Parts: sequence; C-alpha cells; structure tokens
Amino acid sequence: MTLIIAVDGPAASGKGTIAARLAAHYALPHLDTGLLYRAVGLALLDQGIDLDDAAAAEAVARSLDLSALSDTHRLTDRGAGEAASRVAAHPGVRAALLDLQRRFAARPGGAVLDGRDIGTVIAPAATAKLFVTASTEARARRRWLQLLARGETIAFEDMLADIERRDARDAGRGTAPMVAAADAVLLDTTEMDIEAAFDAARRIVEAARAGA
Repeated sequence: MTLIIAVDGPAASGKGTIAARLAAHYALPHLDTGLLYRAVGLALLDQGIDLDDAAAAEAVARSLDLSALSDTHRLTDRGAGEAASRVAAHPGVRAALLDLQRRFAARPGGAVLDGRDIGTVIAPAATAKLFVTASTEARARRRWLQLLARGETIAFEDMLADIERRDARDAGRGTAPMVAAADAVLLDTTEMDIEAAFDAARRIVEAARAGA
C-alpha cells in the first residue's frame, strides 16, 4: 500500500522534526518543502535581486532542483526563513515548484512531505494528513533557542515579531494560503517534547492507515 503523509503547519511548530521522524519510522523519503522556498530566496539574495521581484523569483524556482537543498546549515538560518516567506507569496513561484513536489509525493511506495499546503494542494489524496501547531509564544521560543544555539543573536521579542509576521503572510497570501485541510488531524505540540509529539503523530498515521 502506498503511504503518503502530509504534515502541514506554521513555522517552528515541530512539523519538520515530526515529518523526518515519521519518514525514518516508515522508511519513506522525506521532503521539507519549505527548503525549496528558502533555496529560491537565498538564490535571489546571492544575486542581489529584490525578493519582491516576482518574475525573477519564478525564473529561479523553475530552474531549481533538489540538489539545491544540500546546504542545510545556510538554508535553516533566520534570513533564509524570512526570504522564503516572502518569495512563497508569489503565485508564479508556487506554480513553478508544484510539479517538483507532486513528483516527490508520487514516488513508488509513498513519501512524507511537510510544508504549508501539502494536504490542501500538493497531495490532497494523502493517506494521512496532520496539521501541527503550537502557541505563537512556544514557537517563537523554540526558534529563538535554536538560533542562540547556532550562535545567532536575536532578542526574543524580535523573534516573536518575526513569527507573527510570517504567520500573517503565510495565512494571508492569495495562492495556497496556510490552512489545515478539512480532513487533517490537528496536533498541538505546545506542551509536548519531541518524543510525545512523534508518538502522537505516529498514532494519527496508524489510525489513517487503518481507516484506508
């Protein structure tokens, strides 16, 4: 049976870690789709192109392949996250990356994908759909501590403002806004450590498999 797992949710909700753990558990390939948008944003920054230049952003997205995701350290820094949120608002960028993501989801045996619109746009027929969330303050604190551990200095208040700004941009864009699929199971990780969150996610997937 093909197993496609869609894991959506806002920044720093824990969806990426959960998706990676699910992929390892079920021996499936995993794609963090947010890295695609981060790669597009970084490519524009490297070329000195305005992130609001929709045509240039679309051109970069159309030439992107998965090898661009190799520099995970740079792709996961704060600047890349902000750039990703801005370029993801361009409909042309989302359209350019759509086929790449859908081809990944259609791999033999299945796949695990995490992002903002997996269950609604990329893989609406996924076997299991999770929408992972947490309070804004909890998500900001997680990202703040993560950046501090990497040697990046930022005030917690600024990190909180960043998270709130990204949430508003992701939920408010006209194309594929961040929203839970109607049949997604909500997983609130505010009070959970990663082991508890993974166990809850695994149980959601098992229930979906049994239902299928």
